[in-house]
Amino acid sequence: MKPCKIIRACTVSQSVGFFVGMIPDFKKMGLDVVSVSSDGPELERVRKAGARPIAVEMQRHISPLKDLKSLLQLIKVFRREKPQMVHSMTPKAGLLCMIAARIARVPVRLHTFTGLVFPTAHGLQKKILMLTDRLTCAFATHIIPEGEGVKNDLLAHGITTKPLKVLGHGNCRGIDLMKFDRTPEVMRQADQLRTPGKFTFICIGRLVGDKGINELVEAFTRLTRQLPDTRLLLIGPYEPELDPIRPETSAAIESHPAIEAAGPQNDVRPWLAAADCAILASYREGFPNVVIEAGAMGLPQIVTDINGANEIIIEGKNGLIIPPKNVEALYQAMQRMATDTRLRETLAADARPLIASRFEQSYVRNCLYDFYHQIL
Repeated sequence: MKPCKIIRACTVSQSVGFFVGMIPDFKKMGLDVVSVSSDGPELERVRKAGARPIAVEMQRHISPLKDLKSLLQLIKVFRREKPQMVHSMTPKAGLLCMIAARIARVPVRLHTFTGLVFPTAHGLQKKILMLTDRLTCAFATHIIPEGEGVKNDLLAHGITTKPLKVLGHGNCRGIDLMKFDRTPEVMRQADQLRTPGKFTFICIGRLVGDKGINELVEAFTRLTRQLPDTRLLLIGPYEPELDPIRPETSAAIESHPAIEAAGPQNDVRPWLAAADCAILASYREGFPNVVIEAGAMGLPQIVTDINGANEIIIEGKNGLIIPPKNVEALYQAMQRMATDTRLRETLAADARPLIASRFEQSYVRNCLYDFYHQIL
């Protein structure tokens, strides 16, 4: 019997990490898997996993002429490959692939919304973003919001009237609890990253305005005046061309002796194990994997009250939830976390068990596999 062909699509090659680990399971299910994304070294991971990558350049930002070129290439690819399903993730791939798949008459067109940009946008930009999301939904046959918050936003803003299904407790990747653990090797590496006598906060993500880095640096700078034995680790790249942080924030990161910008890291586990509290100060997310990873490593957390984060963190149970874009609230939460040992230990004790009960990798993956069986 000829295998059922599916195409997994994302905008940039870095995002193949969302599904590359599932490829062996897809093959066991009798699926012939093709990956479509912009070119990049990550496509070698797709090959090694047993799938066939096809590079189609797609821009993350709006670029009408380049987007049209990408659309035409995708139509050509889908007509040639004749898949039973195209499953897209990330905004631009969702828009272009759902349109292209409809034109190419692909029977099953599935898009996963891992996050929404329009709720925090304004003016014309917001209208354009809402339009693109409406088009994505209009051309899709099935829609998966990564969490209940994303689902509620799609419905509340009238983006679609189609049925929306959150799989399991949300999240589209799950976490390998054997990998994200305080193993002896991880702890040996963490020992090299610690500063003895310093209470360490860690923030993992792009150093951009949308991630709340301006507010975080301002709150931390204020905190060090009262609690000098504190430290802030920033793990992630700058993206000045997309959403630059304020010049004064960049200057503070460069000059403040208690702030360390370590750049992107291939393995964040030792950095998490070297910290005392993780922070997500973001304005918007879909379902932030970094919060799941920090919880799996046993860290208490401070997160903003946004989609995804407020579905992973339970106030007073495994972390603290604060309003986004609020320096004072962030400062107070950081001060409380650094000084209230009993609270911190209580939150840390529940951190890993809560993640294990809802987001263990095989459970999350099986929710998707079951959905595939239903729609294919």
